[in-house]
Amino acid sequence: MATTTPSGVRGGHAKHGGHDASDGTPMTHRQIMEALAGLLLGMFVAILSSTVVSNALPEIISDLGGGQSAYTWVVTASLLAMTATTPLWGKLSDLFSKKLLVQIALLIYVAGSVVAGLSTSSGMLIVCRVVQGIGVGGLSALAQIVMAAMIAPRERGRYSGYIGAVFAVATVGGPLLGGVITDTSWMGWRWCFYVGVPFAVIALIVLQKTLKLPVVKREVKVDWTGAFFISAAVSLLLLWVTFAGDKYDWMSWQTGVMLAGSVLLTLVFVFTESRASEPIIPLRLFRNRTITLASLASLFVGIAMFAGTVFFSQYFQLARGKSPTMSGVMTIPMIGGLFLSSTVSGQIITKTGRWKAWLVSGGFLVTAGLGMLGTIRYDTTYWHIAVYMFVMGLGIGMMMQNLVLATQNQVDPSDLGSASSVVTFFRSLGGAIGVSALGAVMANRVTHYVKTGLADLGPEGAALGHGGTGGGGIPDLDKLPPAFRTVVEAAYGHGVGDVFLYAAPAALVSFLITIFIKEVALRTRAGNDTPDKAEALAGVPAGTAEAVAEGAAGVTAVDTAEGTVADAPVDFAKSGTAIHGVVRGAEGAPVGRAAVTLISLGGRQLGIAAAQDDGRYTLDAPGAGSYVLIASADGFQPQASTVVVGEEPLAYDILLSGTSGLAGIVRAAESGTPVADAMVIVTDVRGDVLATGKSGETGDFTFGELVPGAVTVAVNAAGFRPLALPVEIGGQGITRVDAALRAGALVQGIVRAGASRRPLPDARVTLVDAAGNVIANSTTGEDGAYAFADLDAGEYSVIATGYPPVAGALTVAGHGVDGHDIELAHPGE
Repeated sequence: MATTTPSGVRGGHAKHGGHDASDGTPMTHRQIMEALAGLLLGMFVAILSSTVVSNALPEIISDLGGGQSAYTWVVTASLLAMTATTPLWGKLSDLFSKKLLVQIALLIYVAGSVVAGLSTSSGMLIVCRVVQGIGVGGLSALAQIVMAAMIAPRERGRYSGYIGAVFAVATVGGPLLGGVITDTSWMGWRWCFYVGVPFAVIALIVLQKTLKLPVVKREVKVDWTGAFFISAAVSLLLLWVTFAGDKYDWMSWQTGVMLAGSVLLTLVFVFTESRASEPIIPLRLFRNRTITLASLASLFVGIAMFAGTVFFSQYFQLARGKSPTMSGVMTIPMIGGLFLSSTVSGQIITKTGRWKAWLVSGGFLVTAGLGMLGTIRYDTTYWHIAVYMFVMGLGIGMMMQNLVLATQNQVDPSDLGSASSVVTFFRSLGGAIGVSALGAVMANRVTHYVKTGLADLGPEGAALGHGGTGGGGIPDLDKLPPAFRTVVEAAYGHGVGDVFLYAAPAALVSFLITIFIKEVALRTRAGNDTPDKAEALAGVPAGTAEAVAEGAAGVTAVDTAEGTVADAPVDFAKSGTAIHGVVRGAEGAPVGRAAVTLISLGGRQLGIAAAQDDGRYTLDAPGAGSYVLIASADGFQPQASTVVVGEEPLAYDILLSGTSGLAGIVRAAESGTPVADAMVIVTDVRGDVLATGKSGETGDFTFGELVPGAVTVAVNAAGFRPLALPVEIGGQGITRVDAALRAGALVQGIVRAGASRRPLPDARVTLVDAAGNVIANSTTGEDGAYAFADLDAGEYSVIATGYPPVAGALTVAGHGVDGHDIELAHPGE
């Protein structure tokens, strides 16, 4: 017989050595930072690809002969490709090597960038931006996924400062770099596409050397059909948003056809995903309320985030007449707010594990910032605009990463890629829709304001015609007379203000959605780590988790006639004592073909037999002694009984009950004495509680009228380790399951420090056994308290850090509660 034993994880994190994460153990801080270096370079490339072009776009489009529509589509094409491919990248990361996928995404980006720099028309540039977007979509999605695989949600905030710094440098440095390149005569705007290539190559090399994650080795099937239909649905929707109000009216037959087509393609996509074995976006994820609401919030916050980076460059260059370089400098307040809020919120979330307040506050600030930016004009005082941008940046920084974090905290590691990419997908979709729709609004409003301004000038204005904006073209302010230049600048200033004003309601919706997101404390395990006991309980309903243990310790598995495994071979030729009898049902009728198994009290299989049609069975015991006899049959609940065999053959009839129920006795594993008042909980395969109760004075418990099927019986009692047993309840009979609880000690105490000996928060306490193995780690809260549960008896060392480290010996009796306070102090205190 095979006996189930604990995994070795006791009350904390599994012990781990200094090797890489490919064996499933947690990565050290040094390993994370080494791998993070290449990953952050990849993120830098992804962000730089969009920001470095933003300030150069007016000159690029003018040079290539494009108009406002081309201006919008250079941005939208990249966002569209990102949006359409993000779910595919996420799903592929659940099936293939994450490291290889990141490298492929970098190569695609490099190829798109090189060709984009050679563009001879706006159409060619847009196509190259699509290729770039495919690579950037992979980098954006995979960076979040790889980080989740390396770093636990609770610890991820610690590293968000690095992410925020990279985001800030790329977002601020990108426009500045793009402006400098554009303003430098010997370089020109084409170098805006070449500048990211060296960083991508360096990232490839660093990732190859430092990133080590498990490679999934299983048969896979990529849902290409689903990828096609989601891409088609999004593309058609964006085409409608871009051309409505320009090529045709908002209320027209073209609008009806394109909307109906987009809805139909979406329905086909949903149908395809419901049938796919490996769907691009598993629809079951949306049963989780947090994932659904976070996705919707990302959709609306994407409008605000991308609107800020795209339209600010037009405002500063076309409404205020600044150079591309100065345009980048003047957006620094928004990036400063983003960097500050993302870094501070990440650090505080790591300490507290609480994240909802940051989401709600971020939604409010984004809404307020966009509302204030809606009031700007071409002559608005700059420091007012700087304050408005700073407020919006604060809000975006609080929401952007934390929406992904909240989602990653809710899913199984196998769905990490899909869930992360879902949020990124909706954020990119919101950005693409926002840029397309707001770009159309921008073109319409600017044309309107130019015509109005020229009309106010009288005959002189009419002589100019469209003022350089005919056909949606981007005007060259330096070639316009002063009076007409003021009209155009005022038109762009008012038009950009309208864009922000129209984006504010979307941010308000995102703010309202975050209010309804339920906060769940962040897990302490990364997606790549081996689950510890606490994480094995993720998803178990409240009240049940305390009763579920690290495994069915001490429980003997019962094998069937179809496949038996013995601990050791038994020489039945030397066996001379027979056990025989009849297996009967509840009404006395014989039960044919019942499987009867004989095992020793130590859990070793000794013999097995199948009852004849009349219910008779015969087994040989090795000799005199006590044994366990187990009988099972289809339609009846298995029955286990203790039999005592002497020198003579033993006649023993077995009665199988015909009613569904569960009964058993809770005993102490060491002494065998019954355990009274033990909490017994029965849950189904989904974790829903079916029945609860306590054991009696003799340790017995009984549940009746249970639904047949697989259940989990969880037992918990003071001074003992929790225990979970898998049990299959048949259509008939009383299922018997005895629970042997192992004693487990609890060590708890308070870490104090300083001359006043006050409780010390954030102190690291490590428990080490006599062999030097790390058994568990704990970090104190505001009250300085720590605790280690379910400990075996023995000698331990407790090491506390936070001040100069202190180590102390600890003897655990194996049961009850041991108090062990720790005092830390600097020398002389």
